[in-house]
Amino acid sequence: MRYLSLIALATLCMSFTNWGTNLDVAKKEAVAQHKLVLLNFSGSDWCGPCIKLHKQIFSNEIFTNFSDKELILVNADFPRLKKNQLSKELIHENELLAEKYNPKGAFPLTLLLNTNGEVIKTWDGFPKENIDAFVHEIDAALHAHH
Repeated sequence: MRYLSLIALATLCMSFTNWGTNLDVAKKEAVAQHKLVLLNFSGSDWCGPCIKLHKQIFSNEIFTNFSDKELILVNADFPRLKKNQLSKELIHENELLAEKYNPKGAFPLTLLLNTNGEVIKTWDGFPKENIDAFVHEIDAALHAHH
């Protein structure tokens, strides 16, 4: 069981390779590249639906191909295990993001933001849609916004 948990955590860490951690930087990149920002709040080492979301949706080739073209990705992670703790600066940044965008502490919470940081669409919990429908929903919001 522990071995499977390590594999799941390693897979999750790999799925964050295209994800940034700074919303201000992401908004600037979004302006420069004419994209929107997808902000995800996760508990990477304790939240089952968060882990499932990253494994089944965010690591899926359909999503990664789409997001590479259309989105700037930001992850605000709140790990609980001591070995996975973030830097004090990143913890502080994530807490500020949570105060503004996730005051109820929902996990996972995914938000589509415009370049001003205004929320366009929200997914509270694991999306009810399959991967194709989820990507289509983001794409429809993108087109409605542009």
